[in-house]
Amino acid sequence: MLEKLKPYLFLAPAIVLLLVFTVIPMVYTLYLSFFDWNMISPTKEFVGLDNYINILTNDTTKKVIFNTFFYIVVLILFNCVITYIFAFIIGYVVKRFKGFYKVAFFIPSVISLVVGSILFTWILNPISGPVAIIGEMFGFSIPNWSKTDGLVIIVLSLIVSWKVFGYNFIVLYASVVGVSKEIIEAARLDNISNLRIFIDIVLPMSSATGFYILILTIVQGLQYVFTPIKVITQGGPNYGSSNLIYQAYHEAFVVYKTGQSAALAMITLLIFVILLLLEFLFVERRIYYENS
Repeated sequence: MLEKLKPYLFLAPAIVLLLVFTVIPMVYTLYLSFFDWNMISPTKEFVGLDNYINILTNDTTKKVIFNTFFYIVVLILFNCVITYIFAFIIGYVVKRFKGFYKVAFFIPSVISLVVGSILFTWILNPISGPVAIIGEMFGFSIPNWSKTDGLVIIVLSLIVSWKVFGYNFIVLYASVVGVSKEIIEAARLDNISNLRIFIDIVLPMSSATGFYILILTIVQGLQYVFTPIKVITQGGPNYGSSNLIYQAYHEAFVVYKTGQSAALAMITLLIFVILLLLEFLFVERRIYYENS
């Protein structure tokens, strides 16, 4: 009997943690999404689907959803596409100081994102920041990016990319240099350009790791964005930098609309699930697995 229970006993700590920190909070969030509650009143008023209707018919929510997808596109560009290119360049094009580049790229990963947000706020200060001072020497000025729609999302994504670029780079670098050297050398003997080697050989043969980084970029990237939004813009200007995750926090802990926050959180979860399903349906089937 004890032998049969052993696997479940080993799994028990993980199951308990999963229940306490994931399943139960998610179920309770779903429950709260059907109520009007401000986290102070001892009673909750049942409103059914009103919270969902209010959110889905709200222009602010539409703007926040657009911002969220904008963040996803920019983060994929910074944290996946550019990272992939750098991994290939350091792995196969650069001949010297590879160790230095790897350390330099990875160092920001161990620095607090709060510190990074404050650092970038100083560097990109449109009046007294180093970039503004250098730009003034050459006769141009930088815009007030924290008050400019579109640009603020790009800068906040850049801050997040500065933080996570190193981890993504190291993972992709390990996969890229793991591609068979014989294949790369054979391609070079046939005078194949580095661009074709990257697109036709390295990219397909390391695509399993690339797919992992793609999912990580979408899921974790938007979580990391919360910090610079909170530190720098608080969702402004006029919700121009807010995303679904920050907006759920804003609804709950700033304006105390807990029911709407819970409904927004559930909608966010549904969007993420749909995105991941689409990835697995249309991207994962094109992935190359070495031992498959």
